[in-house]
Amino acid sequence: MGRAPTISRENLLDLAEGIVRSGGGAALTIGALAQAAGISKGGVQYSFASKDALVRALIDRWTSQFDALLNEQSAADPVGFVLHYIAATRVSQQAMNAKMAALLVSYLEDPANLQETREWYHGIFARLSGSSPDAQTARVAFLAVEGLFLMRINGIDEEGAWTDLLDDVEAVLLRLRAPSTPALG
Repeated sequence: MGRAPTISRENLLDLAEGIVRSGGGAALTIGALAQAAGISKGGVQYSFASKDALVRALIDRWTSQFDALLNEQSAADPVGFVLHYIAATRVSQQAMNAKMAALLVSYLEDPANLQETREWYHGIFARLSGSSPDAQTARVAFLAVEGLFLMRINGIDEEGAWTDLLDDVEAVLLRLRAPSTPALG
């Protein structure tokens, strides 16, 4: 008799991401994940008691990876932080497409998850606090980047133009950060 297949929690999350990428958030069910993993529903529920627990684990995984990219940047430089945030957004968007973002929206329907997300944003704005021109510029640029993310969730970016718009935000920040040169005259 062969050995029963074993699958780790991380492998299940990898498979769940694949399901969401190919079929969207609605395609992710305990049954679909069990089928993809070649195990029983009970086997999936051993790692994730419910679909909500599975979605929460996916979101936690994505946010942990994103936060790890952000923690490399000092909070003393708000413009540098947002430039780093843009770079992290570019990297994370390669893995998290609009279908996964739709899953994020359903995650936010739970008030506890919404509170956790609010706290995350409060932490970002704490890093961007202050009344200096750089802090103000950084906050506006951050909001622009988040607006682009919301546009992607809503399917407005079917042509992939979000990266061009992200380039625009980054170019403005870099221009504002560059030392001004005296006008020739």
